[in-house]
Amino acid sequence: MRGHAFLVAGFVPGTSLIHRLPLAVKAVLLLLVAVLCLGSPLVSVRVGVITTTATLVAVVVAHILTGLGWHRLWRAVRIMLVFLVLIAAYQWWQHGVPTAWQVIAAIVATVLASNILTASTPVDELLDGLAALVKPLERFGADPERFSLTVALMLRSIPYVIGAFSDVRDAARARGLERNLVARSLPVVIATVAYARATGDALAARGLGDPDPDPQ
Repeated sequence: MRGHAFLVAGFVPGTSLIHRLPLAVKAVLLLLVAVLCLGSPLVSVRVGVITTTATLVAVVVAHILTGLGWHRLWRAVRIMLVFLVLIAAYQWWQHGVPTAWQVIAAIVATVLASNILTASTPVDELLDGLAALVKPLERFGADPERFSLTVALMLRSIPYVIGAFSDVRDAARARGLERNLVARSLPVVIATVAYARATGDALAARGLGDPDPDPQ
């Protein structure tokens, strides 16, 4: 299935300044973008149209300088295009054009900043960062390694299911069954269950399944 091609995360190798920044610095910059765009009651920030627009421009420039290209930028926007149009229409109707633009610019800037983080950071480094973030919660019973493993499985599974849907849709269209709900859904369910079982077997073979019960 072509879905296997989606198992690789969105990391794009490069030597840009953003690629070389530590993960902690990138995370802080992402938080800063969110605060500048959306504001935060924790720091009593009230943002305006100019601040949001300037932040969006800076994020777009960073996106290009990172080497991600316009095509990846457009792809990120295209995925949520209908959502953006609906929000813009509602905000324009309720509050006018400036507010509508500010809301849309804030959403796009935050999404693109997140895209820069994931595209400029290897998946292993992201997972290590998540594990380090959860580590202080060990005293409350949290398991950083298991949490990191769960996120890794999610990063693998979601793209796989998306790819499976794409494969089955193309196969159904080739057979003239694009309107047949069973033909478009049942193979996806079978492929997803088979993938989950294979993943579970692989984890069990490596001793990474559920912890053994306490000995009596």
